[in-house]
Amino acid sequence: MKIIVDAMGGDNAPQAPVMGAIQANKEYGVDIILVGRGEDILKTLADNGISDLPAGVAVAHASQVVEMCDDPATAFRKKKDSSLTVGLTLLKEGEGDAFVSAGSTGALLSGATLVVKRIKGIRRAALAPVVPTGNGGAVLIDCGANAECPPEYLLQFAYMGSYYAEKVLGRPNPKVGLLNIGVEPSKGTTLQTTVYPMLEAARDAGRIDFVGNVEAREAVEGAVDVIVADGYSGNIFLKTMEGTGLFLVKELKGIFKKDLISKLAAVMVSGGLKGLKKIMSSSEVGGTALLGISKPVIKAHGSSDAYAVQNAVRQAKQYIESGMIDSVAEHIDLMRLEAPMAAEKE
Repeated sequence: MKIIVDAMGGDNAPQAPVMGAIQANKEYGVDIILVGRGEDILKTLADNGISDLPAGVAVAHASQVVEMCDDPATAFRKKKDSSLTVGLTLLKEGEGDAFVSAGSTGALLSGATLVVKRIKGIRRAALAPVVPTGNGGAVLIDCGANAECPPEYLLQFAYMGSYYAEKVLGRPNPKVGLLNIGVEPSKGTTLQTTVYPMLEAARDAGRIDFVGNVEAREAVEGAVDVIVADGYSGNIFLKTMEGTGLFLVKELKGIFKKDLISKLAAVMVSGGLKGLKKIMSSSEVGGTALLGISKPVIKAHGSSDAYAVQNAVRQAKQYIESGMIDSVAEHIDLMRLEAPMAAEKE
């Protein structure tokens, strides 16, 4: 198995992606292709005491870098020798099994869509992070790739999220919920009320375990394994969760530093606090899968450190082994607007 890593992507490049990939090579036994400016990659290795490329690690030179200030829609085209463009092209040509980047989300999404291509029949690729919830985490799809969505997008998101939860997270018969402002079928905008019966039809046909609308509070508590949303609502949900987590951690630190007794209490519960921090840390997850792309593409957080990149490579490995992309391709006929009508005839 060979994972292509964008060595120049992210706020901490090339240090974080290079050393994270090296550690992943060691920990998971996967081959690595580091894509980027060769001299910068080799210098990073030398600065970390590595004089020769480890076994299973190769460098693919790319002279340009897609910067965060570049236009996401055209950056990969204008910079054809960027680490992003070269890496995606290698993936397309079968030189690697997955691509990992902490670079520009917009550029990665555009590049993956136009270079690697979507699975035939999938209308739009979606960002699908695993967010921390009371049941050990849930797939949130979409979280920002598609701000405006017709019903068919959400129908396909539900299927893809369900396959991902089952095959990558190991959740048999995952529960799928539609993010909404109430549990009643009549709640929400025209988008939610239109897609609701489509998801019901998919459930009645035994294709997904749709449990109905789910409010944000219940979603966080762990009511479902897959949270289906348009990118606009999903992004607000995700950012609210991230902000709330940071706020709570900050408040807890203040409480436990208040006086001597509080400090002693902090020592006693330090294990639990570390566990909470681990649950809330994006570094543990590693990255976000771009579901709907014909080959595995993982978007790591822009601020990823080496540990986060290592986990992003682990996630890519799991994605490859899951066979999830093949499952989507095999069942694409079920993910069309005609699917509910077909279910009625069965």
